[in-house]
Amino acid sequence: MNIAVNTRLLMKDRLEGIGSVIYNTMKRITVAHPEHHFFFLFDRDYDDEFLFSDNITPLVISPQARHPILFYWWFEHSIPSILKAIKADIFISPDGYLSLSTKVKSLSIIHDLNFEEYPEHFPWLIKQYYHYYFPRFARRADRIATVSEFSKRDISTRYGVDSGKIDVIYNGVNAAFKPLNNEEILDTRNKYSDNAPYFIFVGSIQPRKNIRNLLIAFDLFKDNYPQPFKLLIVGAKKWWTPEEAKTIDAMKHAGDVHLTGRVAEDDLARLMGGAFAMTYVPFYEGFGIPILEAFESGIPVITSNVTSMPEVAGDAALLVNPHDPQSIAASMMRMVEDTELRNDLIAKGTVRKDDFSWDQSADLLWKSIAKL
Repeated sequence: MNIAVNTRLLMKDRLEGIGSVIYNTMKRITVAHPEHHFFFLFDRDYDDEFLFSDNITPLVISPQARHPILFYWWFEHSIPSILKAIKADIFISPDGYLSLSTKVKSLSIIHDLNFEEYPEHFPWLIKQYYHYYFPRFARRADRIATVSEFSKRDISTRYGVDSGKIDVIYNGVNAAFKPLNNEEILDTRNKYSDNAPYFIFVGSIQPRKNIRNLLIAFDLFKDNYPQPFKLLIVGAKKWWTPEEAKTIDAMKHAGDVHLTGRVAEDDLARLMGGAFAMTYVPFYEGFGIPILEAFESGIPVITSNVTSMPEVAGDAALLVNPHDPQSIAASMMRMVEDTELRNDLIAKGTVRKDDFSWDQSADLLWKSIAKL
């Protein structure tokens, strides 16, 4: 078969969530299936590291699709033309976007519908594009893959899609994450947290990630635990709002909060492994890869009791109400005061992590493709 894949989010040194999913699944699938030919469709120059095997042909298609008008042109004009030219049998789109202007069998990976739950967090034109097209993409898709049972229910309910055509494919976690020894932990704390133990949040900084309540919770925690302790927030300020800035300005312990910005994967793995605990408390997640990264790193997890996060964490995390800073702060205090609890969560995370792997994700994605 000729299998076309939307790889516009494969960008060197910029593999965020969806890019990482494309990289880790398609790398395995293309190598495992030399009997098929894959066309990787980029919207800009690509790096050769993404050409995983000899059965891949890269194609750069204009225009660069990073704006709703250009989304429309790329998917409704450029993609149908190239699918016809290469005689594609299947089109796979790992970022959820599809073309409504082609009859080629299509599989869409829709990770979550956060733009439906929190439309106020998106620029007006992008929000309008998502609201109009994603229900149509979901109904147009011959099959849909998604990353959790929560997202499967959400897609089926909101868009009226038969749940029978939706396959759940959990994410994996990258091999860079692993426990650190005591010397490595001390070196990491010396570099990033003034030698103090620290809680860590990892993710793009945007309103649904709930940074504001995390900051308030950390201030409450510090009021009751005056010993040296830091909060590290790791991620790009994608939608840093005045509310977050005002919250930090009003904090009594703002000096104990470090915003590192985006960091390279190796540095992120060290930051994670050196942390005292993960504090990952978004309002909404389709999956929540940082939970798995913490499990792999051998650190305990505090996470939200809503959407997909209880599904991913299982019994290996403290679950909190993300709308209640007191609940978050109380769990931080429990993590500090109860060594037995902390060790128990680490042990459970070590077991839970084995339920997720990129090998399993790639295998399930291929089974979904094969249904076409």
